[in-house]
Amino acid sequence: MAFRLAKHLNGISFKEISMGFLVCPANYINYQITRPHTKHWNPKWKRLRKMKVIKVELPDFENDPGKLSEEEVRSKMKEKGLLPPRPWVERPFNITCTGGIFEAYVPPEGDGKVSSITAQGAKQNVQFLEKKTKSMMAIRKVGSFDEDFNRSVFIEHAEDIYKKTHEFIALKDKYKIREYVTERAYPEVMHNLYNKTIIWKFIKNIERPRMVHARCTDIITKENVFAQITVRFHSQQILAVYDRFGRLMHGSDIIAKDVLEYMVFEKHLANEYGTWKIHAKIIPDWLPQKDPSPLTYKKPIETSVTVANEEKSTAESTETNISSPTLIEKPTNTSQTA
Repeated sequence: MAFRLAKHLNGISFKEISMGFLVCPANYINYQITRPHTKHWNPKWKRLRKMKVIKVELPDFENDPGKLSEEEVRSKMKEKGLLPPRPWVERPFNITCTGGIFEAYVPPEGDGKVSSITAQGAKQNVQFLEKKTKSMMAIRKVGSFDEDFNRSVFIEHAEDIYKKTHEFIALKDKYKIREYVTERAYPEVMHNLYNKTIIWKFIKNIERPRMVHARCTDIITKENVFAQITVRFHSQQILAVYDRFGRLMHGSDIIAKDVLEYMVFEKHLANEYGTWKIHAKIIPDWLPQKDPSPLTYKKPIETSVTVANEEKSTAESTETNISSPTLIEKPTNTSQTA
């Protein structure tokens, strides 16, 4: 027992007395028994010394994740404390506006150019009266949520929203645009403003704005109701679009043109603080497609070396054509004998 204890005490020898006790020799009295440790003697800068070392998790090159079975992958993830991946993909969902136009209004062909006196104009008026029933029921539903709703007041408010939206688009004030445009229309508006300078002016109304279409729908629950009203604007405007280099891409800042537009305004009726905002613009299918605006690109600078190489290659091709004349077959005289 004495020898075993001495081995654990770093080899310090002891002498056995006849009485059975162990005593330490005199020459080993000043020795101190210590344990090996790796801690620093000064704990003052312990946190800073810890920050000097960065633990990097090296990838496991021995186990290929593509060759592991499902149970092995599950055990590996459980070992690392990871949750299994979800089978579906989550996407952001916005409940303040709808994702499109429900029962979109179809503008009659030739609207704004055909007089109501002609046969085609009279046919358009009859079709408008046929579709008016659903619109009146939708307007009545809007009135059930908003008791102060009035058609004439709404048209004036819609015209004001239309003008202010275009003014802030020309100023590129993205914070003010959000007050008059829904979350669906905002990305489209900002995308068209990228690297462009817009000049817009409202001159006058050719025809008074009027309500041509109205629809209401509920989403998820019957109490969650959205309303969309289509307003027809026929006005005279000035529009000029410049690219990032100041070159004119579309329109003119001097010449005014007649503009016919169908703007869709939306409101979340279930929201007590909901407001009318521009949601979309209806472009009819029968409208011919416009030519794309000319884009400006940087012209590559031709160096003198490139021009010299092109002239040299042209000269070599010309010499080749001159040195290889066309072959003319000589007529053979069949009358001569050998």
